Amino acid sequence: MPEPPPGPEETLADAFRAVSRQLRHRTQQALAPWDVTPSQARALGVLARHDPVRLGALSEHLRIAARSATEVVDTLAAAGLVERRPDPADRRATLVALTARGAEVVSAIRAARAAEADDFFARLDEADRTALTDILSKLRT
Repeated sequence: MPEPPPGPEETLADAFRAVSRQLRHRTQQALAPWDVTPSQARALGVLARHDPVRLGALSEHLRIAARSATEVVDTLAAAGLVERRPDPADRRATLVALTARGAEVVSAIRAARAAEADDFFARLDEADRTALTDILSKLRT
């Protein structure tokens, strides 16, 4: 559902939150074909960059509690997207790794999210996109 037009009392923070809600909604729609939540997609992205990792390292990358990371991994494992395997460096530890299917899903999700972002930001011209990127970079630091 589109956001209502801004009123005269809307603040910068209100506008930012409204755009953020739109992006979250569009992200959820982009992930729907794979039945993956945004938090699960984040976990898959971490695994794509750091595969394989211990569960504790995954929870640190995601900035969530180890218990929450376990739940995310359980769901992804049940879907056949990740697997647990013994850590050859420490037989007491377990590594989490993408399966071949998981790697395919990560690639498809990246492509879908890039297309969605291109569509969303297409209403801005190149100069506005550059300026927004610069502003957001400043806010992130």
